[in-house]
Amino acid sequence: MDITVVIHTLDDQENIVDCMESAKLLTDKIIVIDMESRDATVKLAKKSGAEIYFFPPASYVEPARNFGIGKASTKWVFLLDTDERLTPELAEEIKSALVNPQYSHFKINRKNIFSGVKWLKHGGWWPDQIIRLINKEHFKNWPKQIHSTPVISGSIRSLKNPLLHYFHGDLESMVTKTIIFEDIESNLLFKAKKNVETSTFFRKFLGELYRRLIGNLGFLDGNIGIIESTYQAFSKTITYIYLYEKSRTIRSLS
Repeated sequence: MDITVVIHTLDDQENIVDCMESAKLLTDKIIVIDMESRDATVKLAKKSGAEIYFFPPASYVEPARNFGIGKASTKWVFLLDTDERLTPELAEEIKSALVNPQYSHFKINRKNIFSGVKWLKHGGWWPDQIIRLINKEHFKNWPKQIHSTPVISGSIRSLKNPLLHYFHGDLESMVTKTIIFEDIESNLLFKAKKNVETSTFFRKFLGELYRRLIGNLGFLDGNIGIIESTYQAFSKTITYIYLYEKSRTIRSLS
């Protein structure tokens, strides 16, 4: 197959081997873009047969996307995060799609599996479509902003079989990611001069909780669905608390 799997890593020794084994269902051409891991990630990736490149550390993956795609020498690239897994069914579907491709990029449906035990089918978590299969000839750019989507010419199609995403392994990792990601999100809102008041906290929390839990039927996923819906409302609120703090600091200095 004329395709390379590109994996971005940062201290992912617990996931990298299983991630690469799933990638090998599709191709033996695997590139790891490491953000200066301090654990055994690079050693394990090399042992598993990956080609290694290094990129300056970042709190999220988007700044390294262009770099990783640029390192692939094949026509097609598939982007895989270390907490994601290709399945045999998805790998075969990709191979079939690339025999005589009529599209420049493909969306993948991602199964978000909470703490390795519960597939969240509701709460806005499914099908969670993401662009991961890209023809390099049509690829233009991947913006560096967090949670950005790539700029690609041509036409797009959605594949049927899902990618597995093992997210939120435990409460501690959830909180750590929230602190990092929501601070970044608040910076973007601050630069956009988004207004925030104390009443915003209640509005954002209740709005997100209703959207996840009631509007998107998160309660149907049981206790874990309720927990995750509540946590997403908490995360949204943290973003605006950070924004409030930044705005208040600027006002006090002016």
